[in-house]
Amino acid sequence: MFREIPTVLTAQEIIDKVFRRAKKVEVQVLRNRLLMHKNLSIAKIFTARDVAVSTLKRYVDKFPYINKMHPFYRSLLDLLLDKNQYTKSLGSVAWAMGRIEGLADKYYRKIKGCGDVECAVKYRREFYGRAASIIKQISPHLQFLAQAREVMKKLPEVDTSLPTIVIAGYPNVGKSELVNRLSTAKPEIAAYPFTTKGIIVGHLDTPKGRIQIVDTPGLLDRPLEKRNKIEKQAILALKHLATLIVFLLDPSETCGYSLKEQENLLREIRGDFHIPILEVENKVDLLRSDSPRIKISAKTGEGVDSLVEEILSRIGAG
Repeated sequence: MFREIPTVLTAQEIIDKVFRRAKKVEVQVLRNRLLMHKNLSIAKIFTARDVAVSTLKRYVDKFPYINKMHPFYRSLLDLLLDKNQYTKSLGSVAWAMGRIEGLADKYYRKIKGCGDVECAVKYRREFYGRAASIIKQISPHLQFLAQAREVMKKLPEVDTSLPTIVIAGYPNVGKSELVNRLSTAKPEIAAYPFTTKGIIVGHLDTPKGRIQIVDTPGLLDRPLEKRNKIEKQAILALKHLATLIVFLLDPSETCGYSLKEQENLLREIRGDFHIPILEVENKVDLLRSDSPRIKISAKTGEGVDSLVEEILSRIGAG
C-alpha cells in the first residue's frame, strides 16, 4: 500500500514539467494561419491540462485515505501525522485538478471564438498563468504530502488480512528463535516507528491457510509503565493487528529476568490488550517447571508441533 505512493513533486517542478511538455506540442501546418494557431493553442492547453491533472491524480489515487485504512495503520498515523491536515491536503490537490480541467474547457471555448492569432496566443498565455497560479496555491499541501510519504514509507509492511500471532515476553526468552522455528520461510525485518530494531515478520503455512507471526523487539518486552505516552500508544496499536498473543516465559531465568518479573509483564499486557493470550514456557531443555503452561524448546524444537496445534485451535483454524 505505502510502497506504491509516488514521489511528490514540488509546485515548481510540476509547473516546469507541464510547460516543458506543452512547449513540445506541434500541429499540422495549415494554409489557414488563424485556424492553425487556434489548433496549436488548444493542443498546448490540453497537453498542459493533461500533464498537470495526471500528475496530481496520481497523488489522489495512490495516497491511501485514512478512513479506509486498517485500524492498525490508523493508530500509528495518529501518532505520526496531523490527520486533518493530511485529509485537507489531498482535498486541495483534488480541488486543483478540477480547477485546471475547468479552466482548460473555458479557454478552449474562448480560443475557438478568436478572430485573430494574437487572441489565441493571449488566451493560451492566460491559461498558463492561471494554471500555474493554482498549482502554486497548493504548494504547502504538496510539501505536506511529500513529508507524509516519507512517514508512510517507514510504516511496517504487514498483511492485515492474515491471522496474526504476536510474540511477547522479556528479551532473551527465545522469541526470535521461536519465530524462526515456526516460520516456513526466513522471517523478514519490517520497519516500525519508535523502535530502532523494527519488527520481525514470519509466516507459517498450514493446511488451513497462512498465518503471520510477528516478533516485536523493543516493544512488548518491558513494562508499559516505563514508556512515555506516545511509545505506549505505538505499542497498543498492535492490538489492532494481533489475533492472538503468544507470551513466552523463561522459567530457567537465564534470560536475565526473574519469573516474577516476567509474570508481572504478562499481567500488564493481559490488562492492556484484551486479546487472547497463550502462555508458553520456553527452554524446557534447561528447566521444566510443574506449571500447566504449554512447554517448548524453541532451540531443539521440542513441543513446537503441539504449540502450533494449540495456536490453530485458538484462532479457529484447527
